[in-house]
Amino acid sequence: MYKDYKEKVKKLLALAESPNEHEARAALLKARQLMAEHKIAEADMEDIKKQKVVNKIIDGITCSKRRDPWIIDLSGTIMGNYCCKAYRTRACGKQTFQIGIIGFEEDVEIAEAVFLYALDCARSEIKQIKTNNNIYCSSYVKSLCDSYGIGFVYGISKMFSQQQKENEESWGLVLTLPKEVKEASSYLGKNDFKANIDYNRSMLVKGVRDGESFSPGKRLKRYQ
Repeated sequence: MYKDYKEKVKKLLALAESPNEHEARAALLKARQLMAEHKIAEADMEDIKKQKVVNKIIDGITCSKRRDPWIIDLSGTIMGNYCCKAYRTRACGKQTFQIGIIGFEEDVEIAEAVFLYALDCARSEIKQIKTNNNIYCSSYVKSLCDSYGIGFVYGISKMFSQQQKENEESWGLVLTLPKEVKEASSYLGKNDFKANIDYNRSMLVKGVRDGESFSPGKRLKRYQ
């Protein structure tokens, strides 16, 4: 059952091959719905096995307070909506953070794929922003990119909140963070991640719009 569910989610995310941004948005929301329905079906099984909580560092994804700080918020938003807990970690004396994820093994696999998909979409647009504004100073271009990234995360968060509200009585509640995951992540610190960002209003608004519609950029196939 899990294999079928996982394959359905990957096929949905592969709709990013389509240039239609509404299809990509529908795929992201449908993937979350499938997770909810899968969990409901699991709960109905009498012989359900106790699931394993795993702690994983996502390879190759780094950021800092000066470089792509919005990635921290993106990881928290995506993981939190897919029954997992995101966290950041760094070596002593280092400024660069890695992204970690704690959750049930099957949830981690899906949440990581969705996170990488969302990150790829945001980075694709940010790459274009840099190209379109390469005549300006680096600090100005950085403000454009960071503003877009923060807006993108906010837009995605709004999209998930609306979906949650619309399905609260049917399956919304099954996508809360499991108590086992809460216990496994209880050691994590509570300090907020604060980065100094010089916001650009127009780029922030563009990020929000793209996050709400989740328009695709690069493809997800490499993660499947």
